[in-house]
Parts: sequence; structure tokens; C-alpha cells
Amino acid sequence: MWKMPKSFSIVPISAFADNYLWLIHNNRKAWIVDPGDAAPVLTTLRSSHLELEGILLTHHHADHCGGVVELCTLFPNLTVYGPAEESIPGTTHPLRAGNEITLTSLGLTLTVLEVPGHTLGHVAYVGQDCLFCGDTLFAAGCGRIFEGTPAQMFHSLAQLAALPDKTAVYCAHEYTVRNLDFALKVDPHNQELQNWAREARAQREQGEPTLPSQIGRERRANPFLRSTDIALTPALDHYLGHPVGTDPLTRFTVLRAWKNQC
Repeated sequence: MWKMPKSFSIVPISAFADNYLWLIHNNRKAWIVDPGDAAPVLTTLRSSHLELEGILLTHHHADHCGGVVELCTLFPNLTVYGPAEESIPGTTHPLRAGNEITLTSLGLTLTVLEVPGHTLGHVAYVGQDCLFCGDTLFAAGCGRIFEGTPAQMFHSLAQLAALPDKTAVYCAHEYTVRNLDFALKVDPHNQELQNWAREARAQREQGEPTLPSQIGRERRANPFLRSTDIALTPALDHYLGHPVGTDPLTRFTVLRAWKNQC
């Protein structure tokens, strides 16, 4: 069936050591996701002759929101969407789970998901086969649990894993190769992981981003979305030194603790 092409493009802006600030634009108007640094955003806007209309924020960490105040000063009429449960300077529209927003100039409608774990108020935005998930889900990995609990992160990831396979995952860091190295320790015989690791290394050698990922691939290969898979049991048992058992949350918690050490 023919499908109308998207009325917008999404491109990464590199910042810091490994952040991606996602720029959504239609060659005239633009929105930026998680601008931790204003400088590279301004450079891209000027070089591409784009007008910034607004900002989408997922959580309060400085590498995701550190450039907001400067951008708001330079563009006084910006709309800034952010999580209602976190206090982020510059936010004009606090959002909660189930809220729907429309970036009218881009023809993009997004639904807000609350995905606590990395931080307590973390949100994600999903719509039109796009997911902007900050530091909750990464390609072949997931975020560290700084403020929430393993149970919160487990349930947040389950929300994201339930999205359609073709949903593109625009996460906020270039962690893919490192995450795949860990995933192969946990599940060394997974052909999808082996192929993905070769692909990701080739992309990085060419200076290309490994993102976006897709939910379907994450569901097949990301160990943090597959904690109940018996294929992971031998590695988890070996790491623990005793049987891990079958409880999904326990298995997820062990995986996250193991990854913290890598």
C-alpha cells in the first residue's frame, strides 16, 4: 500500500563525547531534541538556514538540557516541552503520560510516555514510527538507573518494546558498539547480534552514526528487552556463580548490575 512520505527529516547533531541532539526539520522550520549544548545547534541552524521553533526534552541531565536557556534567550518565542515531574529551566509546557503534542509546521504528532528509571521523571515521545527516548533505551542496551528502581526501568523498557517493530529508535548516545560487545558476552551465539556488531563497527569506522535503531531489532537482540530468554541463562548463571532463576525482574536487575561493571 502506498504511504505518504514524511513531511520532515531527522538528523543527528553531535555534541560532547558521544551525544546526539536530534534535529527534526522540513528545510525551513526546526525542532531540537535534548539540546545539551547550544553551540552545535546554532551552527547547524545557521548553515542549513533553519528557523528554530521549539525544543523537546526527555529529562533533566545537563547533557540533555544544558543549552536550553541560551537557545530560549536567542529565540524568545520557543515552545519548550519537557517532563512535568522534573524542573528544567526554560520549560514552557510540562507534559505527563498520555499528553499529545503536534509540531504543526512539521506535520508531526507525538504522544508522551512516562519512562522512569534513568531519572524519576524521564519521558519519551513517540509518533509516526519515531521514538525519541533519551537515555532509557539505547541500541542494544539501556540507560543506567540513577534515580529510579530496576522495576521502574524494567516496566519502562517493556512499554517501549511493545511499540511496532518498524518504530525508529532515536536514542541520545553513540553507545552501540560498546553495548553490542556486552550483549555478545551475554548471548554469544545470537546471529542477529553478530551481524549487528559487524555492521556497527563498519559504520563507526566510516564516521557514520549507528542510529536510529528499530524496535523490532531491539526486541530480537537487545538483552535488556529479553531478560526472560533462556539463551541468556548460562551467561547469567556464570556471572552470578549460581542459578539466576526465572523471575524476569531479577534477571533484568542482574543484567543491569553486570553492565554497570563493564
